[in-house]
Formats: sequence, structure tokens, C-alpha cells
Amino acid sequence: MFKKRIRLNTSKLSVVLYGTLIGFLTGIVVSVFRWTIEKLLQFVQTLYLDISHGNIALIFLVITANLICFLIVSWMLNKEPNISGSGIPQVEGLLLGELKINWWSTLWRKFISGILAIGSGLMLGREGPSIQLGASIGQGVASYKRLSHNQSKGLIASGAAAGLSSAFNAPLAGVMFVLEEVYHSISPFVWVGALTGASVSDFVSTVLFGQTPVLSIGHLSVFPVQLYGLLLVFGIILGLFGFLYQKFLLFSLNCYSKIRIPKYLYGIVPFILVIPIGILWPNLLGGGNNLILSLKETPMTMKMVIVILLVRFVFSMISYGSGLPGGIFLPILTLGALSGVLMAHIFVYLHLMSANYALNFIVIGMAGYFACIGKAPFTAIILIFEMVGSVTHILPLALVSLVAYLVVDLLNGAPIYESLLERLLKRKPAHLAMSSMITMEVTVLAGGMLEDQQIRDLQLESNSLITLVRRSENVLIPKGDLVLRAGDIIYIRTNQKDAKITRNQLSLNN
Repeated sequence: MFKKRIRLNTSKLSVVLYGTLIGFLTGIVVSVFRWTIEKLLQFVQTLYLDISHGNIALIFLVITANLICFLIVSWMLNKEPNISGSGIPQVEGLLLGELKINWWSTLWRKFISGILAIGSGLMLGREGPSIQLGASIGQGVASYKRLSHNQSKGLIASGAAAGLSSAFNAPLAGVMFVLEEVYHSISPFVWVGALTGASVSDFVSTVLFGQTPVLSIGHLSVFPVQLYGLLLVFGIILGLFGFLYQKFLLFSLNCYSKIRIPKYLYGIVPFILVIPIGILWPNLLGGGNNLILSLKETPMTMKMVIVILLVRFVFSMISYGSGLPGGIFLPILTLGALSGVLMAHIFVYLHLMSANYALNFIVIGMAGYFACIGKAPFTAIILIFEMVGSVTHILPLALVSLVAYLVVDLLNGAPIYESLLERLLKRKPAHLAMSSMITMEVTVLAGGMLEDQQIRDLQLESNSLITLVRRSENVLIPKGDLVLRAGDIIYIRTNQKDAKITRNQLSLNN
């Protein structure tokens, strides 16, 4: 009866073990990164508050400190340009095999420079740098174990998920962000490693910071179905505002590129401009998590909300456009929350809804705004769901995220991190490794032109070779008559030069 022996499938065990190690290391590094930024920012805000209360002598201390921070960060940017910005485009480029990055040089320089830039009060987020820190740790483990490029990608993705998870205490959002925005493939080995890394990293940060989510808004009223028409309007406005954000962010980068000084010195602009902003509005400094939390407790007039929204919008462009280490993840959520407050003011003023639902618009605004700018609606919904902790708000989140996403899509807006990566690759040809061979993955989508095609019918570059096809848990030999099905993952061996062409060819048919 029991003649067949049970054979253990240990193929994913090593992925889990690597993910555990990477998640633990990332959890520690990102938690220290997060804690240091919070304490430094609190100290800086206290200094600005004292100056606004008449202690003018402290201005010289602030100017000196900002100058020192600028010099240190500029030196690091000059030595390691890959620490510029959020780091998410660099991680994407690394996974695609289009960027060569020294993991150790990036890790320690991003850690220090990110603390100095974000902790100084610049309107930059720590979440993007946290993703790059985690990815660097994953790359470091892969390098130490001398894994292949294809094996390394799984560890890098695991580290990236762990980084976002630790930064937000949101493990599911960390996994989804990697699959939806960074890796662009649902390989079982990748998501198992990412889930392991994100879970372990979240456990570490929970032990250190407690179980309260970073952006815990508190109890929300159930949004009435009869008011869903307001959500449609809000989604359309968020989509238009998100498209505007995309254009202005890229415009700010172009403006800086016209300044005739070395790129690593652009940071002098935000380091100077942050001083008057800090004196006038110390509570507006930083990524914006404290500002978001204050929205539920501090009543604001419509005029005040508009002023804060404009200041945050403009200075976040100035901060990120300079190329200083810091991200746009949290600043985007902050702008979305402020947009929600503004729209709630308008709807209440017009007697279209009760003020009891104002908090709902803060939460929904964050999800919708990130969904349309990053074009990652699932990440946005899951992230806000993890922060709120209630399934009753899923439908409003999904509706606004979908509408805002569609508006940007109709306007031909590209995912912001994808646009930043394209810009990075155009301006940094020295970082391309055109001669090395890589293995790329393409997932066959349901309804796409690749579905039901035979392997022999695929149009590939002469230097590209399909090495295997993974279907669920099975590995298939890519014979010419093999018919592709939705969900199949095609592994293609190619060189750096042909990788992008091959990827674009298959994407057009998918």
C-alpha cells in the first residue's frame, strides 16, 4: 500500500534560510537607520523651534551643521554615485542586470549619507534608502556565497522586501512592492525569499519599535456606499495631481542638470533652503510621517492645508532633484494625505458629506496618490491596509487607487521609478556591463500574445537563448513545440547588450 517513498522537496529550503539571514541583518541595519534619523530629526526640529522663539544665535549652529552635512554627503556622492536618490531605480537596474554596483561601498555610504540628508530636515523619505540597504545586504550575502547572477537576484529581492518591511512594519507591502514594482516577475523562489526576508525583518523591527504601525491613523468610520461618487471624483483629482507630480519631479532633475557645477554639489541648494523653512515651519521638515500623524489631531483651515501642500510639493522636488540620498515614498504618501484633508474640507464645505469621514480621506489619499505615481496599486492598497488593519476599508482604497491609476495611464504617465531608471541608464553609460551574460525572466500574462504560442515562434535576438520554462512547481525543457501558458516563467540567457531589446520585444507581445 505504501510502496512509494515520500521524497522531500528541499528546493526552497535554502531560499528560506538565505531569506532569514538577510531579513535579520536588514532588520537590524534598517532599524538603526530609522531610529537614528528619527532622533536626529527631532533634535533639528527642536533647534529650529528655539530659533523661531528668539534664540537667534542658534542660526549659526544650524548653518555650520548643514554645511558639514553637505560636505560629507557630497564627498560620498562623488565616491559612490549609486547612493544618489531613493536607490529603488538602482535596485531595479541591478536586478535587470543593467547596472554594476559595489554592495559594500553602497551600503555604508547610503547608511551614513541618508541619515545626514534626511535627518537634517530635507523632505526626503527613508523607505527608498531602506530598500536599497536591504538589497545591498542581499547582494553582499550572494557575493560572499559566490552565487550566480540569477541566484543573486532572489537574494537582492529578498533584501529589498525586508528593507521596506522594516521601514514601515508592513511585510506584505514589502513583498508586493518587490513583485509589482522592482522585480516585475512572480517567480516562486523570489516571492518565497521575499516573504521570508520581509517577515523576519518585520519581526526584528517590531521587537525594537513595538507593534504599532509607523502611520497608525486609528479607528476609521465605515465609508457609506451612497457617498462612493465622491471617491470617484477624488480618484480623478488624485490622478491628475499624480501626473503633475511625475512631470515636475523629472523637470526638477532636468533643471539641476543645467547648473554648471559637478552633480555631487547640487545638494547645496536644499541644504540652504531648508533653513528658512525650518524656522517658519519646523513641523513640516523630514519625510512627513509625523505630519501625517498630526493631521488626525490638529484642526487646519483650508488655506493652511493648501499652503502646507504647496510647500511640501515644491520642496520635495527641490530635495529629490538635487540627487541627495533620500526617497520619495513617504513624501508621496504625505502629499496624498494632505490632498485627502483638502478634499474632505471641500466636500464638507459643500455639505456633500459629514466631517466624520475626514480621516478616511487621509488614508484613501495616501493609497490613491502612491498608486498612480508609482503605478503600483496593489502595493498601495496592501500598505495602507496593513497600517489601518481593517478589511472594511479595502473597497474605498481599491476604488480610488484604480481610478487614480487609470487617469495617469490614460495620460501616458509611466511608473515613476521606471522613468527614473531610464534616466539613470541614459546618463550613466559607464555603469553598464555590456559584455557579461545574464539570465532574465519573463512571465507569460493571461490574454497576452505570448500565451498559447510555441517556443519556436518567439522572436529573439541571435545571442538570446531560452534555457528553461518554469510552470508552477515544474521545470520544463524549452522544446520548439512547447506551448506557453499563462503564468509560465521563461528563463532567457542573453548578454547585456541584447537584454533590453529582448525584454522590450517580449513585453510588446505580452
